[in-house]
Amino acid sequence: MTKLRERKNNRTAVLRSLYRAVEHNRPEVIGTELRSELGMPDEDLSAACTYLADEGLISVDWTSHHTPAAVSLTHEGIRLMEEQEEEQEEQRQEERGGEREHRAAVDEAQPNY
Repeated sequence: MTKLRERKNNRTAVLRSLYRAVEHNRPEVIGTELRSELGMPDEDLSAACTYLADEGLISVDWTSHHTPAAVSLTHEGIRLMEEQEEEQEEQRQEERGGEREHRAAVDEAQPNY
């Protein structure tokens, strides 16, 4: 049984992979390709996909062995990933702004010779 942190990491990895696919105009990913890309065992990928599908974030076509045959982000999944991307961009901009302010303060504090 995987630990909570691993399960969360698996779900995040699935969402990120599917979002990258959407960015490249691939609305659906074949389950075997997803598993191969993520290097995730079938049981872990199936568990992650089940959870995300239950949350309404992804859509899954299942094989008869209950492994993902095809996986895609839902509208809600895309919105979630876009929100996260925007938040990360805002954080990067804030960090850059803080670095500029720090450099300006250091430059002002240094004597001119």
